[in-house]
Amino acid sequence: MHLNTEANLNDADAFYAELTDLHRDLQTADSERVNARLILLLANHIGDNRILSEAMAIAKDLDPVQN
Repeated sequence: MHLNTEANLNDADAFYAELTDLHRDLQTADSERVNARLILLLANHIGDNRILSEAMAIAKDLDPVQN
């Protein structure tokens, strides 16, 4: 199994709006804390270290061009 990097959200715009709204009134430290909690919740849901490692490697690569 590999990380699905294809568009997979049924309403990506609504998700993005909800995510940005989540951070709108937060101070930087609180926003970072929310991001960390969200990452841990989603990582727990995924539950596969290989997939999570693949996601971290892709996220760390700041060059958005994919092979």
